[in-house]
Amino acid sequence: MAIIPQTTLFSWEDDIENLGDLERLDATLANLPDEMFMRKLENERGRGRDDYPVRAMWNAVIAMVVLGHRRFADAIRELRRNAQLREVCGFGAVGSVASVPGPDNMSRFVGKLEGHKEDIQDIFIAQSDRLYGLLPDFGECLAIDSKWVWSLANGRSGREDPDGRSETDAEWGRKEYRGVRGDGTEWCRTEKCFGFKAHVLVDAKYELPVAFVNSSASGNDTVWGKELFEAVEKARPHVIEKCRFLLADRGYDDTALILWLKERGVKAVIDKRDMWKAETEKPLPGHEGVFYYNERGEVFCYAKESGERHMLRAAGYEEKRDALRKECPVSMYGASCKEADTCTYCKNVRVPLGTDPRIFTQVDRQGYKWKRLYAARTAVERVNSRLDVSFGFETRRVRGMNKMDLFTALAFSVMDTLAVASILSKKPERMRSLVWAA
Repeated sequence: MAIIPQTTLFSWEDDIENLGDLERLDATLANLPDEMFMRKLENERGRGRDDYPVRAMWNAVIAMVVLGHRRFADAIRELRRNAQLREVCGFGAVGSVASVPGPDNMSRFVGKLEGHKEDIQDIFIAQSDRLYGLLPDFGECLAIDSKWVWSLANGRSGREDPDGRSETDAEWGRKEYRGVRGDGTEWCRTEKCFGFKAHVLVDAKYELPVAFVNSSASGNDTVWGKELFEAVEKARPHVIEKCRFLLADRGYDDTALILWLKERGVKAVIDKRDMWKAETEKPLPGHEGVFYYNERGEVFCYAKESGERHMLRAAGYEEKRDALRKECPVSMYGASCKEADTCTYCKNVRVPLGTDPRIFTQVDRQGYKWKRLYAARTAVERVNSRLDVSFGFETRRVRGMNKMDLFTALAFSVMDTLAVASILSKKPERMRSLVWAA
């Protein structure tokens, strides 16, 4: 039998740049600001047993996140099968399978990381703040949304104190979606989830996470969104100071939140809930009997003779007056009106935002700018989709808020780290790519 001598299965110089998964992992490990955290863990271990070095175990956890493994067993199986991965993580010789930890070892190490979740969140924050220095316009337009993450358990335990096996943090959450069919009939769809909810703030241009907070699945978007903003303002004031626009769906439609953002110079671009039950329109204060408005923020008049309704057009926001300017469509761009020659209505109307701060915002809901900005809100949906597809949150079930916080922080740290690696390697086009082409 012929035996070909071989000291290693691959070389860094020739092969690592052509390996998709390992390239991503190597870029993550090389750019993750985790040195201080590693020293902290090593000091805690002291002179105890070091069968599985802290750095190798940490690299294995990062590999589990980067490769989207659902369970410890999946990560360990890949380590035992893939000699190149063992080499990257630092588990001794390339051919040594005995150096790979077992499920119990991984579980205990992750349990230790749960006690240091604040340190890992600091790693994510440091990487996110690094992007503010690398990208001049990073953080100017932010978007917020939430996503459900199912718990590994099927129901909540009756225990009061968590023991690591019982689910004491997750709750049932419920969402209702309503609409009207083409034939005019109403429809309603209800969705439920037992688990948690991640409230995520991302940069809408670069589709990268900036901040997050987790709640149970029943957490109210408005309440937790406001809590997230307040925490960010306290710990990282530059995030709020840099932000010019905040994009969100109707789950964050709240007058108090809109005013809170306005006080800090942030313009809210938030979809609106339908809250008017009986009324379809209201007289515009100061112009009663002449101009009216509806819950969509449209302002219109009725022709005196024919009673035809004409909607005024958005003409911008006047900061000094804190009002939206609405103009007659006839005088603005020559729209047809049978009574234009005899009309005595004013052609330029200013609507103070105080009329209804939830409906009339600094970016006019009826303007093209609002529609263009709101379209960018889907950036946060794509980030949430990466959590599900690329990082395995769709199949990875967590038990307890500690694990939820831990794995969310790890996933977002990897996202931002890959972006930093792309920028530093002069390949910004890869910034949002989680699967680099070989």
